[in-house]
Amino acid sequence: MKKKIGVFIMALVLVISTLFAAGCSGSTDSTSSDNSKNQAIRIAALKGPTGMGMAKLMEDKQDYNITLYDSPDQITSKLINGELDGAAVPSNLASILYNKTKGAVKVVGINTLGVLYIVENGSAVKNIADLRGKTIYSSDKGAAPEFILNYILRKNGLEPGKDVIVDYKMNHSDLAAAVSSQKVNLAVLPEPFVTTVKMKDKSLQVPINLTEEWNKASGGQSKLAMGTIVFRKSFIDKRGKDLDKFLSKYKDSVNFVNSNKSEAGKLIQKYGILPKAKVAEMAIPRSNMVFINAKDGKQILQKFYEVLYQSDPKSVGGKIPDENFYYSGNNGN
Repeated sequence: MKKKIGVFIMALVLVISTLFAAGCSGSTDSTSSDNSKNQAIRIAALKGPTGMGMAKLMEDKQDYNITLYDSPDQITSKLINGELDGAAVPSNLASILYNKTKGAVKVVGINTLGVLYIVENGSAVKNIADLRGKTIYSSDKGAAPEFILNYILRKNGLEPGKDVIVDYKMNHSDLAAAVSSQKVNLAVLPEPFVTTVKMKDKSLQVPINLTEEWNKASGGQSKLAMGTIVFRKSFIDKRGKDLDKFLSKYKDSVNFVNSNKSEAGKLIQKYGILPKAKVAEMAIPRSNMVFINAKDGKQILQKFYEVLYQSDPKSVGGKIPDENFYYSGNNGN
């Protein structure tokens, strides 16, 4: 999530469609492109919150080959052509992959809930209603953060572009720098940028947690789910027991990171997930790292996808995923 997801969505769709048209579905099930039972599971993770939960797994160096990437577009083709077995990706990209590969990629769990916050250089904003008549700066126009913010605003009786002006001209890094220098007074930022800016300016306020606001806006019927873990169906079919073992150890890793912030921060820096241990340590509480298996997370994702679909069907790959999208364990893929 550290890079702009919105910039890549259309490119990702084109890449996925091209690969699929060239015979992706055939290569997905081929023995040559799949990991054998004796090989380490090949997993991709993004730098930032979606990768932070894997820090302990990377330290333990078990039967997993975990590679970090800066942006989702670096992962997509590798996952489809069999260079990777699984990956931690944004939730809407999981849906896009499933739809564009006709079910060759499945979701196995949720690994990150909401990481978006409204920050302010000042004290005028206490709640969503206080945003009326203001300009707020954000990133990722055309991607999940825009749809999330718009959904929350509208549920609170505020129309984006009319009651609240939202400026999407800057990326996360530039926006964080603008907030830090107080050139921008009101912004939507994800972790770890919130922590990075707040460490430089302790007077920065974080009045609104968009995860909590999403939960309120949905009447408690939905949770904000921004990160998932996906695996290739061909890998699941051949190595379901190995996948289940990985998911158990991944859950342990997430729990370790959440419960041992200082030590986890050092590991996160060691493996390049974030550049500084102290930033990682302080960002962990607001990064909402979890492990929710696909079966238990199905309703959460379905509700999330419904909101994205209503905003823009392309954001989830044209349609909301069906039942086969969700991995249900080794006894029922």
